[in-house]
Parts: sequence; structure tokens; C-alpha cells
Amino acid sequence: MTLSTLRAAIGAYPETAALLEGRVGSDLLALDNIRHTPPSKAFPAMVRQSAFEVSEMAIATFLMAKAYGKPMVLLPVVLAERAQESALLTAIDGPVRGPADLSGAHIAVRAYSQTTGMWLRGSLAEFHGIRADAQRWTTFEDAHVPEFMDPPWVTRGTAAQDLLAMTRSGEAAAGIFGNDLPTGLRTVFPDPEAAGAQFRDRHGFIPVNHLVVVRRDVADARPELLVELMRMLAASGARMHTRETLRPALALAIRYCTEQGMMPRPLSVEEAWEGLPAAIP
Repeated sequence: MTLSTLRAAIGAYPETAALLEGRVGSDLLALDNIRHTPPSKAFPAMVRQSAFEVSEMAIATFLMAKAYGKPMVLLPVVLAERAQESALLTAIDGPVRGPADLSGAHIAVRAYSQTTGMWLRGSLAEFHGIRADAQRWTTFEDAHVPEFMDPPWVTRGTAAQDLLAMTRSGEAAAGIFGNDLPTGLRTVFPDPEAAGAQFRDRHGFIPVNHLVVVRRDVADARPELLVELMRMLAASGARMHTRETLRPALALAIRYCTEQGMMPRPLSVEEAWEGLPAAIP
């Protein structure tokens, strides 16, 4: 049996440590992992140049890329998931005391396509009636998918503006941050844990941030490698799913992305799984 090596970009988590450190053996597959900190640094290279054969990928980036025809195949593996409400922050002494105060407000975010922003905008619309296109948004970076342009209700920050400074000063009523939260701000949601539980109770899942994708040419030519990769991820402790168990998260993310002007057309959940070998349920 010939050992194949795939160039990969997967972040270091407790659930991936055994795989990335070579403690999960295989006679069929090895990963040459190119480390990126944070893992999101690999996303544009994967989307724009197909730079890796296996890559961690944000769910919003993947859905946008799929809608634009990028040659990637999704695996039913979750590498990162979390409630998002603690990432929506405001000035400590500012007037915002809850989500209702954001109606028509100015909100800043690193990139409009950021997955945390997608989940928060969807939740604000669904639970509080605050639609993305009724707000004023400021962004600072392009999307990982080059074809995407920010919608008309979004403006690009100037060189003199900064996400954290705008939020602290109140120039923006709120800011959306990532996994590493800054100090000196407070959450818009008075009880982020309760708000996250409300989302989970309604939808039955914790919002998914990062999944795993494989380049389409690899999936087409060597489907057995995808099956083996799934086995190795499971042995390492990654959160394994099936197409059906991930359906609710994919369906809602597709709806939110469509409502927020993030995709050129809506996808079906079946299209999201296009190219996945039948041997992977």
C-alpha cells in the first residue's frame, strides 16, 4: 500500500493534537501540516490559490466559496464551535445596554464575511428584529473570497480608524471581535450565556465556526483518502458528524448568509455536500 502525503493547513487544538503530532498512524495517508496562527490565515490561500489539499475552513467562507464555484469538498468534521454573543462588545460607559439599542446603529467588524459576524447578525435579526441591512457597518478587510464585494450598507474603514478604538470611543455603537476578546469593553448582551442558550434551545446546536475541506481534485481522484482522513480525525478526537447531523447548522448558515447579502445565490444543503464520497455518510 502506497503512502500518500497531503499538504494540509489545520490548526492546533486538543482535538487535533494526536493527528498533527503523528500519534495517529496510517499506512495510507500522511499530512504535511503547514501551521498558521491563527488558522484563518490559511483560508484566503486555500480559497484563492487552492494552496492546500486539506484545510481548516470557516463555515461562512466555505459557503461563500462554494456559491462562487471554488473547487472544495466539505467534510462533516467540526474543529471549532462556540456561542457568539460574548464577541459583540460596546464601550464600558456607552449608552448601549442591550441588543435593542443597536437598532439602526453603527457596528464595526474586521470583515463583513467573518463567521462570528454572520452568526451574530443572523441572531440579532431573528431574535431582536435588527436586520443587517438596517444597520451601518464599517469593515477593515476584504473577504477571503475575492469575488465578494461588501453590500451597499457597508463602508470600509480609513487608515486612521481601528476596530478596537472605534468601539472603545463610541464612534461605533458596538464591535464584533473574534476568539481573542479585548479588555476594556463590555458585552452588548447583559447575559451572553443566557443568549447563547436561547439560540441553542431554538436551533439545537452551538454555532459552528470551523470545519475541514479537501481540494476537489483530491476528492475526485482519491476518495479513499477522504475516508482515511475522517478515520484519523476521529481517532485524534475531532468532533465528527454526518451530513444529517450537520444539516441544521448548514441550513441556518446558508439562510443567514443569503439574508445578509454574502452569497451570489442561495445554496441547498445538498449542494454544500457536493463532491463528498458516498462512503462518508
